[in-house]
Amino acid sequence: MKAGWEVVIGLEIHCQLATRSKIFSGASTAYGAEPNVQACLIDLGYPGVLPVLNEEVVRMACMFGLAVNATIAPRSVFARKNYFYPDLPKGYQISQYELPIVANGELKIRLEDGSEKRIGIVRAHLEEDAGKSVHEGLGQYTGIDLNRAGTPLLEIVSAPDLRSSAEAVTYLRRIHSIVRYLGISDGNMQEGSFRCDANVSVRPQGQKALGTRAELKNLNSFRFIEKAINFEVNRQVELIVDGGKVVQETRLYDAARDETRPMRSKEEANDYRYFPDPDLLPVEIDPAWVQALRKSLPELPDAKKERLIRQYRLRSDDAEILVGSRALADYFEALAAATAAPPQTAANWVIGELSAALNREGLDIEHSKISAAELAGLLDRINDQSISGKIAKEVFEAMWAGEGGADQVIRAKGLTQITDNSAIEAIVQAVIQAHPAQVADYRNGKDKLIGFFVGQVMKQTGGKANPEQVNEVLKKRLAQA
Repeated sequence: MKAGWEVVIGLEIHCQLATRSKIFSGASTAYGAEPNVQACLIDLGYPGVLPVLNEEVVRMACMFGLAVNATIAPRSVFARKNYFYPDLPKGYQISQYELPIVANGELKIRLEDGSEKRIGIVRAHLEEDAGKSVHEGLGQYTGIDLNRAGTPLLEIVSAPDLRSSAEAVTYLRRIHSIVRYLGISDGNMQEGSFRCDANVSVRPQGQKALGTRAELKNLNSFRFIEKAINFEVNRQVELIVDGGKVVQETRLYDAARDETRPMRSKEEANDYRYFPDPDLLPVEIDPAWVQALRKSLPELPDAKKERLIRQYRLRSDDAEILVGSRALADYFEALAAATAAPPQTAANWVIGELSAALNREGLDIEHSKISAAELAGLLDRINDQSISGKIAKEVFEAMWAGEGGADQVIRAKGLTQITDNSAIEAIVQAVIQAHPAQVADYRNGKDKLIGFFVGQVMKQTGGKANPEQVNEVLKKRLAQA
């Protein structure tokens, strides 16, 4: 982006709540069913049917509100948002408008320079999802799948406090982490459980008035969100610099072309003709119930990070990575409890070898091929010097491939570390005798050659000699005239 311009971004996150039934009906919310088998008469808006609010969605919305230090409304109201699309058979969506259930929250994000920034959360309101249009395999026709119609959503609306695509993604990841910690959403972006609309505008540096915004619709991956925002920012700046004007509209991001394109003109609130839904009573919440709910909240990422640093003496950056996922943090704590190795060593292996293996195969930590107890067995063999750290990586790969536990792999491959001092002494002596020129250079001040000698000894022992002992014996022998 050209210098002299400021980006202003606000996000609307659509988070599908993890209930078994829909927000106003008993129809299933399970993902993956055949089209139109999970849409009942209430979801379809048949005459004479009445919606009944699912109490669980109220609890989940309030949990989120408490987690972001928001106000829980003692009284909130459902409204009808009127518009017609084929995937909305009633001709209106039940949402919340003037009186949302959650308002005035905040979230702190950590920027790239290590500083913190407060992002305001204007509101989080409950609403029902629409169905979806299906085009694939239908030629010139469009199919409508109404299974998703009536699925409960929590729409989380940020203030326009974000100033770059990187900040937007950081904020989005934090919200994603919180809803998963709370257990109110699985956050599965591929299945549409966690989607985002981004309102993007630009203005000259120093200008207080906001520029005209464009809404980027239904972004469903962190990478696409960043790319879409970056493209849109550059598009708007170039348009204005060339003498044009940004039009307020809704745009779609085309990942294949890495560009945004117009979808429709952006509606204002009055276009939807909101009015209170006559079929639903206001939601009234007892403050005592809210206080009881507050006590039931799980440990959230920021608190967990501070505890991991304090309890396990972890590096701050490592703790930050571990708390990014509740399941990852739980795995680490189970590993730290099961091994005699230092907690930092456990963290290093979870963040390093284990995460690399998971990423390589596209697996979540919940589907790891090595359990925390099994990895603990490997770390114990490093800790008691049965194997070296280098050999441990070979053992890890064998364990990942299903060749057994650490002890079984070590025995089968004959990988037990050589710790017999006399054996190491003999190999060191042979290496020194075989390289007189390097010995002379080392004794003349080329201390870095110690790495060469260590490498030769490790080569002779197939990497099984204890590195600390090798270093100690080599330095002693090389110092002798």
